[in-house]
Amino acid sequence: MDFVGIDKMSLVDFDDYLSITLFTEGCNFRCPFCHNSALVLNQHNPIIPWDEIKTLLKDRLGKIDAVVITGGEPLIHPDIIDKIKEIKALGYRVKLDTNGTNPKLMIKLIEDKLIDYVAIDIKNAIGKYSLTSGVNKLNINPIQESIQYLLNHQFPYEFRTTAIKEFHNLDDIISIAKMIKGCPKYVLQRYKDREECIEHGFHEISESDMAKWLETIKKIIPNTLTRGY
Repeated sequence: MDFVGIDKMSLVDFDDYLSITLFTEGCNFRCPFCHNSALVLNQHNPIIPWDEIKTLLKDRLGKIDAVVITGGEPLIHPDIIDKIKEIKALGYRVKLDTNGTNPKLMIKLIEDKLIDYVAIDIKNAIGKYSLTSGVNKLNINPIQESIQYLLNHQFPYEFRTTAIKEFHNLDDIISIAKMIKGCPKYVLQRYKDREECIEHGFHEISESDMAKWLETIKKIIPNTLTRGY
């Protein structure tokens, strides 16, 4: 697999760490609100030579703490393991962003100590997952397996949901919170319509409603917070 995007310095992708973010191409979801349309839709993104990335990582040793791997959906690429091994060999922490649909590969990365943190995007309540992910008759079982693995193991992770007026209401968020109750951190992200989104015309949750949602969800998951998107 190849990387097709890079953010050479990020303060927001991995809490408490200065990071380099690497973007993979392709995704098994088609969330209409996704803001990485070029990556998801494989729009002929130029490949960044791996040697170039490795040179950058070597040059930034001691200045950058971590590497974040995101997409797209990184775990549709089984050979991502080889790239992560090389990154870890340099001494970096590695964070993985995923939609949770490949628990087998996620678990292997965790148990082989190749990643240090996982963030899983929880798209919606179970009954609205297909609508929100853009995949008809989506098999939710692998996602539930990923969730349960993290809930049952002592490994650093967070769950997060991008809240959108057309897709979510408070009942949906409560349903999600009950499904992931016991997690160490849940993040409600406020949607912003951007030029790069796959589709447009969706609306963010108002600040007042988000504040009410946050107050409610904190009763289920105390460490719930909001984040800009």
